Amino acid sequence: MKLQILPASTGITWVKLGIKTFFKQPLALGGLFFMFMALVSVASILPLIGGALALAVVPAATLGLMVATLEALRGKFPMPSVLGTAFRAGKQRMQAMLVLGAMYAAGFLLVMGFTSLFDGGQFAKLYIVGGKLSRELLEQSDFQTAAFVGMGLYIPLSLMFWHAPALVHWHGVPPTKAVFFSLIACLKNFWAYLAYGIGWFAVFALGGVIITTLSVALGSPAIAAALMVPMVLTVAAMFFTSLYFTFRDSFVHTEETPSEVHPPAA
Repeated sequence: MKLQILPASTGITWVKLGIKTFFKQPLALGGLFFMFMALVSVASILPLIGGALALAVVPAATLGLMVATLEALRGKFPMPSVLGTAFRAGKQRMQAMLVLGAMYAAGFLLVMGFTSLFDGGQFAKLYIVGGKLSRELLEQSDFQTAAFVGMGLYIPLSLMFWHAPALVHWHGVPPTKAVFFSLIACLKNFWAYLAYGIGWFAVFALGGVIITTLSVALGSPAIAAALMVPMVLTVAAMFFTSLYFTFRDSFVHTEETPSEVHPPAA
């Protein structure tokens, strides 16, 4: 396994592949994404440990969605059991994934804790515990600062764990090294990932424009309200479908690479 340097255009290719693969198995991939969201939501409501537990399962669940993409590429119908793939790969890999989950939870909580220095914890509480987002709260300068700081710090955290679950599961890379290699892969291919982000932003924006135009044409604001959330969730499911391709192309797969990682091209 070696890092591969990619042209910026690869980022747009990843977006296209995510959309194309999603429509190979839209019901399965959409359903699995909703199950992923439900799993995190249910975990978060548990007393005391709920918030940390919800964060800790994100890497393993993300790997499950990548495995689902592989299944769709092979023309198979991904079953719900793929979400538990990380915990069926042997004791060593399972323990490594649990460590990775704990690292992600600790990193996220650390970011949220840092934002509390700016607004007394209002942003962190809203993000982790939940609550009502009022106009008055949005207009508070301290809250705005905390939100911008949180988003700014979450970007490097996200890059550190972007490829880490796949590296741990498919290549047996220790969690700390997986986090490091993931960050390096994203930084070395900065322009490809920037194009990837811009591409998905454009897809989200296009969906919003289409729904708004339809709502205006039919003279019914309720249409926009009814369709906006399903559109956002569907595009989010497509985004998660595309994650596998970012991993596959960011690393050169050697003879030692497990065969299930790199099936025939879609």
